[in-house]
Amino acid sequence: MAALGKIRSKGVLLICIISLGLFAFIAEEAFRSCESSSNEHRQQVGEVLGEKINVTDFQKMVDEYTEVIKMQQGQENLNEDQLNQVKDMVWNTYVQTKLVENEAKRVGLTVTDSELQNVLNEGTNPMLAQTPFYNQQTGRFDANALKKFLAEYKAQSQTNPQMAKQYESVYKYWTFIEKTLRQQLLAQKFQGLFAHCLLANKVEAKMAFDEQNEESQIQLASLAYTSIDDNKVQISDADLKAKYNQMKPRFKQYVESRDIKYIDVQVKASAADAAALHKEFATYSKDLAAAADPSDVVRKSTSLVNYIGVPVTKEAFPYDIAQHLDSMAVGSTSKVLENKADNTLNLIKLVAKQQMPDSIQFRQIQVVGATADEATKRADSIYTALKAGADFEVLAKKYGQTGEKTWMTTRQYQSAPSLDKNTKDYIMALNTMSVGEIKNMPLSQGNLIVQVADRKAMTTKYTAAVVKKNITFSKDTYSAAYNKFSSFVSANLTAEDLVKNAAKSGYTVLDRKDVTTAEHNLAGIRSTREAMRWLFDAKKGAVSPLYECGDNDHLLIVVLDNINEVGYRSLDDAQVKEIVKSEVMKDKKAEMLIAKLNGVNSIAAAKGKGANITAVNQVTFAAPVFVSATGASEPALSGAVAATAKGKFSKAPVKGNAGVYVFQVTGKTKRPGKFDAAAEMQKLRQKEMQAAGNFMNELYIKANVVDNRYLFF
Repeated sequence: MAALGKIRSKGVLLICIISLGLFAFIAEEAFRSCESSSNEHRQQVGEVLGEKINVTDFQKMVDEYTEVIKMQQGQENLNEDQLNQVKDMVWNTYVQTKLVENEAKRVGLTVTDSELQNVLNEGTNPMLAQTPFYNQQTGRFDANALKKFLAEYKAQSQTNPQMAKQYESVYKYWTFIEKTLRQQLLAQKFQGLFAHCLLANKVEAKMAFDEQNEESQIQLASLAYTSIDDNKVQISDADLKAKYNQMKPRFKQYVESRDIKYIDVQVKASAADAAALHKEFATYSKDLAAAADPSDVVRKSTSLVNYIGVPVTKEAFPYDIAQHLDSMAVGSTSKVLENKADNTLNLIKLVAKQQMPDSIQFRQIQVVGATADEATKRADSIYTALKAGADFEVLAKKYGQTGEKTWMTTRQYQSAPSLDKNTKDYIMALNTMSVGEIKNMPLSQGNLIVQVADRKAMTTKYTAAVVKKNITFSKDTYSAAYNKFSSFVSANLTAEDLVKNAAKSGYTVLDRKDVTTAEHNLAGIRSTREAMRWLFDAKKGAVSPLYECGDNDHLLIVVLDNINEVGYRSLDDAQVKEIVKSEVMKDKKAEMLIAKLNGVNSIAAAKGKGANITAVNQVTFAAPVFVSATGASEPALSGAVAATAKGKFSKAPVKGNAGVYVFQVTGKTKRPGKFDAAAEMQKLRQKEMQAAGNFMNELYIKANVVDNRYLFF
């Protein structure tokens, strides 16, 4: 009891302690929850219709599409620009697919397996032509070839690990095509349903036909806005505000953006750097001229152009190199050539120049054996049999090969980074053999029996060694540029000082408006992801750190000039104000010119007021008339002319885009042609579909799309 009394005496204190403990527990859980949400947010690439996509899932889609592009184009790797295009394509496809799927779900649209199978059986969809199952002879997709592949894919994955890898690549490619086909079919269904909501009737069609085919001839009197000096027009703040309110819908911004000022310093080679490179090229010139095989010279020079040692066409060389090949003698070495367009020094040695086929049809039998001697004996036997008239394909099948004819073109090998000796010998043999000739070629892995079946498109081919190197800056040059710019930035820490003092230090301040998160780099400079991250996390007026970017040749400092938030751009925005001011200026001048033309009821009277008089023919309601006197298209004028009878003068001056007009209708004619209600209704539906083509943009706006790719890519 004493203990209980003691506890009771401390009741208030205990309640406080327990409350603090509970608060700490709840706060800790809240902190963990916030931290978890924050980490999750940092991993989000974007959001569509409230559905978030994280960077891992997005990267999987990018990797998938990258492999598809590699397979389609036969490339091993994609450069930075190509990868950026892939990322944009993946993102746009993802967003559009989500938008269409959402709308399709609301109206009950789906793509069934049987519908997809019908497309495969029909075999004419353009996407199917990009698959390995497309039959070139029939010009159609072969559904049976797909079924055969899928059956073999399952079998190979269990029995042949080496083949399984190749089958896996094709299988992944096919699953991508199938998925894309489903998305395409669903979009087509939705668009088809949408299209049938737009109708045209015969009355509308007849009106449209008349509007297109009734032509007016007029005498036109024009007074251009440019005839009044801007200084003679008084514009008040009230005028601007009233016009802004009238035009406000034009200034709605759906995506947040940034306006920046920036200084970009591109480091370039100094005179000393260029002199050092010229000295290097003097050595290359001597070595190339003396070398029987120039491959070592080109390799050691780290030339931008590889030497593969076989004849290729001009298109295999950079344009500036190709222009010199025909003027060079075989065996000669050019002087050192400077190309200011790509900032390089160049040397060329023309090793050979020959007339060779661009395309060669051939067939072959690969011969191997337990030993080199065994392979040689077997190859000699096959070669002898073929020379004696044996059937090539029959012999090939005896050794487990098809022996079928195939084509090789110069493009297939001329862009290779390098070729080994066996491949060079192989290509040279095919290029120099005559039609029907058979050759027994010893290779390091056995022998190859080759027969040329056809040769096409004889063309000039060149074997040329090229040393092409960029005129780059040295470390000392870069350090000097960095130190100078860094000192300038350190001495000018505010945005105002940077802008004010840049020119004094030899730097130029540039502007860039409306930078969005959808961009891959800042101000067109490579490797500026960190600057992009800074930009969309900074406050107005902030100055960025000094960034080293580009291809390690740019120094960049950025000022966040303005944040353009989602919503209506205000009249304080310089771009908006300029647009509004221009429209107010036009309105004020129109008022002055209309007042000048008031009471004018003839072309002669208008001319007396200083108007420019021209004859204009073929004026129709359906198309805006182009007025050469003011250099503008004028829809309002077309409407006024259509409403005015032949012989009549315009009821009132017409305010146009570039001036004020009065006119006399001198004639009206009908173009020859018979009204076809069905054809005109179809034309109207097409126009309506074009006008409604922005429906995807409307869906995008309503989907609250968030694009955070700049944080990751």
